[in-house]
Parts: sequence; structure tokens; C-alpha cells
Amino acid sequence: MYLVSSITLRAVRQVLAGVFLLLMPTPSLAQSLLERLVMPGDLIEGHAELEDDCSNCHVSFSEEGESELCLDCHELVDRDIAERRGFHGRRQEVLEQECRYCHTDHDGRDADIVQLDTETFDHTDTDFMLEGAHAILPCASCHADEAKFRDAPNDCVGCHEEDQPHQGRLGTDCAACHEETGWAELKPFDHSETGFALAGAHAEVTCTSCHVGEVYEGLPTDCIGCHQIQDVHAGRFGEECDTCHVVEAWTEVRFEHDRDTEFSLVGAHEDAACEACHATNAFAEDLATDCFGCHEADDAHEGQLGEACDTCHAPAGWAVDVAFDHDITRFPLLGLHTLVPCEGCHLDPAFRSAEPSCASCHQDDDIHEGSLSDQCETCHNPNGWEFWTFDHDTETDFALTGAHQGVSCGSCHTQAAAASLAISQDCVLCHAEDDVHDGRFGKNCSSCHDTQSFEDARLR
Repeated sequence: MYLVSSITLRAVRQVLAGVFLLLMPTPSLAQSLLERLVMPGDLIEGHAELEDDCSNCHVSFSEEGESELCLDCHELVDRDIAERRGFHGRRQEVLEQECRYCHTDHDGRDADIVQLDTETFDHTDTDFMLEGAHAILPCASCHADEAKFRDAPNDCVGCHEEDQPHQGRLGTDCAACHEETGWAELKPFDHSETGFALAGAHAEVTCTSCHVGEVYEGLPTDCIGCHQIQDVHAGRFGEECDTCHVVEAWTEVRFEHDRDTEFSLVGAHEDAACEACHATNAFAEDLATDCFGCHEADDAHEGQLGEACDTCHAPAGWAVDVAFDHDITRFPLLGLHTLVPCEGCHLDPAFRSAEPSCASCHQDDDIHEGSLSDQCETCHNPNGWEFWTFDHDTETDFALTGAHQGVSCGSCHTQAAAASLAISQDCVLCHAEDDVHDGRFGKNCSSCHDTQSFEDARLR
């Protein structure tokens, strides 16, 4: 009974179709109207404009070739399949079956022919793996309403342009520095690839210390470019900081004056501050290496002793270990003079102003009060005032005989004698008060008296 009914129904359809075709003015119009009559339902809103011609999506009365017609319109999907990328290009079953197996139309304008289950969809079938913080985001965070899923960008800046604080200054490759687990998780960055390796103290510095305002291009790589404000030398030593300093710390200096220059720092020079000698640019100026070149203003001798300071002085200090051969001067140091400090005779640093005569220093020591002239060396020697020798008999024209031998010098030499000790040899000059004759016998006492005593008189 069922078989008969099926045959009868098929026959009826064939008869009706034949009659329908015979009644149409043209075969093509008849086919179009027939396809409209047998269409199972309306297409979705996006395909509505294709309903007027079934050949847009179907080969007449055939199921072959429909996928090719789909891809003629859906060019991006066609490209994904050709390039084996995206959801359609990655799934093997898409390559082996017709589009209609997943996307069935004719179910009405509002039908969902995509049928995407967001709860079970495996995002690994796409070109964007959900890793890190992305794995817990709802779909709507990336896929905007009424937009195709494939239109969602897969580069960071496509979604996070408003989140990035760099304002485009670092380009669009966020993944070069950031991890997907969070913006604050940074990938290891090899700064040496920039041409400026972070060595020493630079390795501990925050990025913003150098990249103020997040400027990363066109920054200086020389020390002075960043550290000019920290230059305690105020530019006097030039701009090549690494000549003396190392990257570990400013206080670690590798410059060795003895090794790196022709002037070794010895004695007091070791403790002198750099700017004490280098008043301007230390590397641009050609400093003198002789003492006088730096110490002209310190010369207490006011140039009287020349410019060869090292003839007498040592680098340990002006007053330390002074070495001077006084014997090469007009006044060799003999006897007690060798024990006297320089300032004992030289009352000011103009050493040549000191007179070589004894009286110039020892006038206050002269117990003779000038009566024996200022030529102390006539009697005295440098070993001490008490050590003196003078032979009156041989060194003068007046031999000391008789009672004269026991007389003190001052008994006869009563007047100051600046230059000469010569006095009159007349007896009366010294013995006028001893003359019992009151001058009646003249001044030639030796006519009657000898030098032994006035009492022993004899007539001649």
C-alpha cells in the first residue's frame, strides 16, 4: 500500500511539473518559478538578497558544487582554506566536506546558521591561542557585538591600544616585552641588543630613570648625556667620565696618576684634590710639571732663590726634609751654626737679605758692646763665644808686656769701635789718672817707667 502511494505521489509530481513547464512562456522562467515553489524556507537576513536566484548558491537539481559557490562569496574563508590558517583552514573536516553540513540555510531570516557554542568552542583551532590572562576572559571582551568572530584582531595593540601607557612610542609589538599573564609581567629584555649594555650600577636602575617620559629612541649613550647634573667637577675634567670612573659606582676610580700621566703624585701631592691643580679642563689643558708652575704664589722667597724649588724642598711638604747645602753660599755653616734652624738667622723667607757678619745676628750677644768692633771672628770661632783666641803680641802693633798682660780688653778699649780696634799707644791715653806728676814730665811715661809697674821708675 505504501509503495503504491509513493509511486502515485511521484507520478503526480512529475505530471504537475510537466504541466507547469508547458504552461510557462520560457523554460528558464518555468525553472525559476519551480525552484521557488520547492524552496524549503527563507534564507537568513545576510543571504536574503540571493533568494531571487537559486543558482547563486545551488546547481539546479544537484548537490554538487555548492561549496565552491559559497566560497565565491566568502572570499576570506576561501583564503583561509587555501593558506591553511584560521578556523576553516586548520580543521581537516572542513577540507573534506561541503559547507552545508555545518551551515544549513532556509530556516528563516533570524536563523543561526553558524551555531557556535561559546562554552565548548576550542580556541586552539584558531590562529590565536588563549593563554595567560586571555584564558579567563569572556568572548565578548574581544569579539564585539554584531561583528564577525574572524574580525577580532589577534595582535595586542588591536585590543589594548587604550590600555597601553606608552602611547605608541614603543611601537605595536607589545609581546616583545610583556607576558600574557599580565602587563606587569615583563619578559627578560637584553639591553645589550640596543647597543648599550646595562653593566654595573646601570643593571639596577629603573627604566624610567633614563627613559624619562618613556622616550626610547635618540637617547645619548655617553656618560655625560645622563650624568651631567651629577658632575662634581663642573666640566673641568671634560666629558669622558669613563677615563677615570667605572660603571659600578662614581666612587670607584680607576685612574692612576702615576701610571696614566708623566707626573707621579708623591708626598703631599697624593692628598691634594684634583681641582687644586686642574682649575679648568684637566684633559684639555697642558699643565706645567715644574714646582714653580703651580706654586709661584706659594713662593715665600719672592723669587729670590729662583724657580728650582726642588733644589731645597721635597714633595712631602715645604717645611719637611728641607735639603740645602749652605756651604755653597757665602756663609758656610760651621760649629754651632749647624744646629740653628733657618729662621734663627733668616727672619723672613727672603734668605739673601740676611747679612753674613756676626754682628748682624749677635749684636745683642756682644758683651763688649761694640768696643772691640763688629768683627767677632777676629777672636771668636763658631764653636762658642767662650772659645776664643787672640794673640795681641803678633796680631797688633802693641805687644802686651808686663802688667798689661793681666788687663782685660775693656780696660783699654773703652769706646765703641765699629770697624777698627786701633787706638793710640801713648801711655797717657790710658794712664792719665795714674800720672802723679800731673803732666809736668810730659806724656812719654816710658822715659822713666816700664810696663811692670809705675813704682819701678828709672832714669834714662
